[in-house]
Amino acid sequence: MSISQLARSIAESPTLALNEKARLLREKGEAVIHLGAGEPKNKAPLNAILSSAAKLVTGDVKYTPTDGTPGLKKAIIRYTEENYDRLVAPENIIVSAGAKQSVFNILYSILNPQEEVVILAPYWVSYPEMVKMCYAVPVIVTPEDGTFHPRMEDIKRVVGSHTRAIIVNSPNNPSGVVYKESFIQEIVDFCESRGIYLIMDDIYHKLIFDGKRTPNAYAYTDKTVEETKVILVNGISKLYGMTGFRIGWSVASRKLTQIMINVQGQMTTTTSVILQAAAEGALLGLQSIVEQLRLTMENNRGVMVQELRSFDGVHLIPPDGTFYCLPDFRAYNKNSVELCNFLLNKALVVTVPGREFGMEGHLRLSFCGSIKDIKTGIERIKWALDPSAPNEIYIGERKCVRDWL
Repeated sequence: MSISQLARSIAESPTLALNEKARLLREKGEAVIHLGAGEPKNKAPLNAILSSAAKLVTGDVKYTPTDGTPGLKKAIIRYTEENYDRLVAPENIIVSAGAKQSVFNILYSILNPQEEVVILAPYWVSYPEMVKMCYAVPVIVTPEDGTFHPRMEDIKRVVGSHTRAIIVNSPNNPSGVVYKESFIQEIVDFCESRGIYLIMDDIYHKLIFDGKRTPNAYAYTDKTVEETKVILVNGISKLYGMTGFRIGWSVASRKLTQIMINVQGQMTTTTSVILQAAAEGALLGLQSIVEQLRLTMENNRGVMVQELRSFDGVHLIPPDGTFYCLPDFRAYNKNSVELCNFLLNKALVVTVPGREFGMEGHLRLSFCGSIKDIKTGIERIKWALDPSAPNEIYIGERKCVRDWL
């Protein structure tokens, strides 16, 4: 079999691979606890379900315009005005199969081979792979001060004539850090002055804690949507916990959006009219579900932080938002892939290796699940790694004795 060099260079998604391994273990009856996936346990908003069902029962399930249904685009326009204080036109929006496709559409539309995209570590695992899929070059910027917050001086050091875009994800997956307003202002100014696209992945922008705010990049440019280098990406997956509906969107200039429409038209033609109806229902329905989800995640975050602080060797920067934290486990094992496999095999706990996010020696832990899962999962991890933990533990109904420390 002949496989393309490009396809061979694209890494498997570690999250999806771990999810599959956990699924197979569960099918065997193993008491697996999943602290890896970013998928809340809430139900989809009722208005989303009713809107999609209403469309489905008509039996009129056909193609939609490639860029999205007029009703959903109208809802996105309203959402953008209310949350970003920016009035955009339908021609500035394209609806895609999740924010992931939105990001890929942008990269595919703006990049030439060997051009560079600056990616801030820790980063979402798909960013570098999507850049490589466009025959471009990901340039990783890693903070050297022990924090997860980028510094402009580090970014300026790597920007050159081949730099085409910078991707900013705040609140950040995997660290949960919310970038400072001063940083967002500076990077907007920098990108506008240098003619570099600034891709703002705002998929978690309302899931923030402790009264903090997510900076609005549009607030720091006087340019219109047609002129600015700021491109906005958002969606319903995280905001409403509607991960399986796979609806995202981007906001950009008419010219760039038309190119993305052409690209998407050749790839997927359109997104499902049923799922678009659900997204429209979520955006136009009662928004209390967003606050309920945020409060649940904030409470879960508190439990996760408290449990991790019981370790002697774990260093944790408490997350400001999202569903995740990124504790440093290097005191136990500097190889995060080895550590993840060890914890899954010994303690039946799924975690995600920090190496995939540009932070070796760390583990991404999700607090999307129940309080019981968080406490039990961390208890098992501590049993597996920490000599001060009791030597015996029950995993499911099986009594396990630690014999490796």
